[in-house]
Amino acid sequence: MGCVRWREMEYCHTMIDETVVTQLSDDALEATPIERAETIPSSWYTDARFHALDDATVFAHNWQCVGYRGQVEVPGDYFLANVAGNPIIVIRGKDRVLRAFYNVCRHRGGPLATEDGSCEVLQCKYHGWTYLLDGSLRGVPKFDRVELFDRKDYGLVPVQVECWEGLVFVNLADAARPLGDAIDGVKERMAPITIGNWQFAHRQDYDVRCNWKVYVDNYLEGYHIPFVHPELCKLYDYQKYVTEVHPTYSLQAAPLGPEDNIYSSGGGEAFYFFVFPNFMLNILPGRLQTNLVVPTAADRTRVMFWYFYEDVSSADAKRRIADDLAYSDRVQQEDIEICERVQEGLRSRAYDRGRFSVDQEQGVYDFQLRLKRTYREWRDRESG
Repeated sequence: MGCVRWREMEYCHTMIDETVVTQLSDDALEATPIERAETIPSSWYTDARFHALDDATVFAHNWQCVGYRGQVEVPGDYFLANVAGNPIIVIRGKDRVLRAFYNVCRHRGGPLATEDGSCEVLQCKYHGWTYLLDGSLRGVPKFDRVELFDRKDYGLVPVQVECWEGLVFVNLADAARPLGDAIDGVKERMAPITIGNWQFAHRQDYDVRCNWKVYVDNYLEGYHIPFVHPELCKLYDYQKYVTEVHPTYSLQAAPLGPEDNIYSSGGGEAFYFFVFPNFMLNILPGRLQTNLVVPTAADRTRVMFWYFYEDVSSADAKRRIADDLAYSDRVQQEDIEICERVQEGLRSRAYDRGRFSVDQEQGVYDFQLRLKRTYREWRDRESG
């Protein structure tokens, strides 16, 4: 098995089986108009070789939401994340600058932290090397006799980090485009709603027995809602459910029905934003739910939900939040069940590629086009 380099480095952290190229034919990667297009091949969901390919080409080269500003408000505050198999630490420096580093000591790869917290300095949990909050190496116990060693050469390896509307994003790429380019237009489209000062209330993780693309495909269409989520369907004016595809994101939107419901006393609108490859913003009156879809294996996915609200402290708000969490969990369990069934179907001998509904699956089609472009760029780079 060959190790294919995506980044220009002396070594390759993510091993990609180069024989996966055989699955990336011109036919499979073709950008056919939706009216004539087929869905991506089933092997892209089931072949274990795609797990490493996705880590190296998709997740390591796109902005990833890893947390929110409230986790790092005070100098010394930090939280941990994992992106494309790489441990990351995000920390607020004593100069109040937000920074991100690989959570990896430069000595022998030990962790600087094993859980979220706050500190004055970062100290490796393996051999005690210490780093200042700006990533510079300060202390190296028992290293007095080591020759040709300069602490300045062994600072923590930085990762690009930016904030947007109170959310924290990182990018592992050496020369990533600004976050604003990747998420351009979302803030303007959601106006006059502003979410930057909404307050965090709850995190909920789900482990799903499906490939991450299955979960994203499912999120990106309302086609399944009447059949999988009959209770949820009653909240919307489903006949006015629309999908918009923009250069940097897609949006599903629908007006809420005129009757009182869990989210409003009649009226309002639901917005479901998707930013490639795996980030979602679900906005309902007074409530923001972010979803991050993270592959943990070729056929396993962790979906992380963060809940934010305009009001989290009043007695009425607490009741509404409890109701929302319970209702959202029921919807999620329905999605988990269907996604796991779809994964079984994709592994079967009966299925390889399907077709798109032009009216209902524009978001899925757009996601798969973006995925094809990513794969094509990698394939052409390696073959050229």
